[in-house]
Amino acid sequence: MLSEYDDSYAKYNKVAIKIIGNREYIPEDILKDLVAIEDSTKNNVSKKVLNVCFSYTARDEMTHAIKSIMQKRIDGKIQHRDEIGISTIESNFYFDDNVPPLDILIRTSGHTRLSDFLLWQCSTSCTIEFPETLWPDFGFVSMISVLFKWSYYKTLQLEEENMCGTQFEIQESIAPVLLKELLKPPPTISVSQK
Repeated sequence: MLSEYDDSYAKYNKVAIKIIGNREYIPEDILKDLVAIEDSTKNNVSKKVLNVCFSYTARDEMTHAIKSIMQKRIDGKIQHRDEIGISTIESNFYFDDNVPPLDILIRTSGHTRLSDFLLWQCSTSCTIEFPETLWPDFGFVSMISVLFKWSYYKTLQLEEENMCGTQFEIQESIAPVLLKELLKPPPTISVSQK
């Protein structure tokens, strides 16, 4: 469906599908199918990546990275502890170096918590949205409204950076005072709400 045929979504749109998570917890027959999906889309010449977080938690990912780094230190691939930094940790995550940074994370159902999901990746330039819509009802209209809101604020941020001539980190560029001065975002409407 997603990648099986030449006119499937992934092949038609040149999307690389990546399965992210601890593969030790996935049954062998399912893992075989997931690896086949990854292999069939890995040569898609595009920056579009669909990350499917299957058997994934952020704490498990961080534990995996630490264990991998420790093993590399034991094996002599890392000579000194000063070689271990943020980039070393990130390169040992389930997400590989080819995965672009996270732009937006959508947490449906109005819960304002991340539930141990992508904790590291949400730390810098990622926007987190908490729409009230429940996941089964989160369709095209819900997605478009979140993307419009995100693009609106991203455009304002880029314009401010362009006017000031410097690039800011997200935390520094949108001070609480500036948020009060921004125009209201476009209204969001859900077809599932009555």
